[in-house]
Amino acid sequence: MVFLSRPVVVRVPATSANLGPGFDALGLALTLYDEVEARVTGGGVTVEVTGEGEGDLPADETHLIVRAMRHAFGALGEQPAGLALRCRNRIPHARGLGSSSAAIVAGIVLARALVEDGAARLDDAAVLVLADELEGHPDNVAPCLLGGFTIAWTGAGGAAAVRRDPDPGIRPVLFVPEERGLTQVARAALPKTVPHGDAAFNAGRAALLVHALTVDPDRLFAATEDRLHQDYRAEGMPGTANLVAGLRGEGVAAVVSGAGPSVLAFGIGAWTPRPVPGWRVLPLDIDGTGARLGGDLI
Repeated sequence: MVFLSRPVVVRVPATSANLGPGFDALGLALTLYDEVEARVTGGGVTVEVTGEGEGDLPADETHLIVRAMRHAFGALGEQPAGLALRCRNRIPHARGLGSSSAAIVAGIVLARALVEDGAARLDDAAVLVLADELEGHPDNVAPCLLGGFTIAWTGAGGAAAVRRDPDPGIRPVLFVPEERGLTQVARAALPKTVPHGDAAFNAGRAALLVHALTVDPDRLFAATEDRLHQDYRAEGMPGTANLVAGLRGEGVAAVVSGAGPSVLAFGIGAWTPRPVPGWRVLPLDIDGTGARLGGDLI
């Protein structure tokens, strides 16, 4: 196996998963990016981080991007002697915006790019399977890799996904709080079973959401209703629950982003987001490309 002598750079988008009723299945890529440069060295591992996570993230083999690269190199058949990484992070950590999925996808795509025939050895379908093996569910890694709006599932061969182009009139807006959340804590709040009626309700809303996001945004308010996870998590994220309820009270299709505590709102028509004390308001677009190689680290 031949490793490239030059560095490679990848840009990976933030993502929002679930989107209300699509628990562990639906996801959306957003125009907020981390960038990572990687090169093969003669030995050791170095990691330089600026932006989000600076001073907090590990700078050795335990860094999530390095772990993802090692996972991919293992699948490709050989580990390089050493690695040097430079990370420019803009995706807030532990906010329900897919920062860990972005790190995993970045690492696997970088590893593939650093091998001379890596793309032939490891296509996007295989990248998604490897990413899901590390992340544990494909709803964030799929849009991060593919861009756009994705529907993901796990079958006998591992994770798989299909990508759809959202309606161009949809304008996502993120509300990001200062406090962090932990996915494992949010998942611990969920019951082992749910009423059959709630499951049926969400199945219908998730199907409607696919239609609303792709061709009929006027249906987004009804399509983003959920009975499987958001109410169960509300007690642990009262600020998030109150903001979602307030926005929906104004007729805005708002949901918890991933496991929270960020909130994703879908803007259509003339709606303009208002400032919310204690929250960063980020009007964004939907990313259409997913993980993308090329360019210089800015």
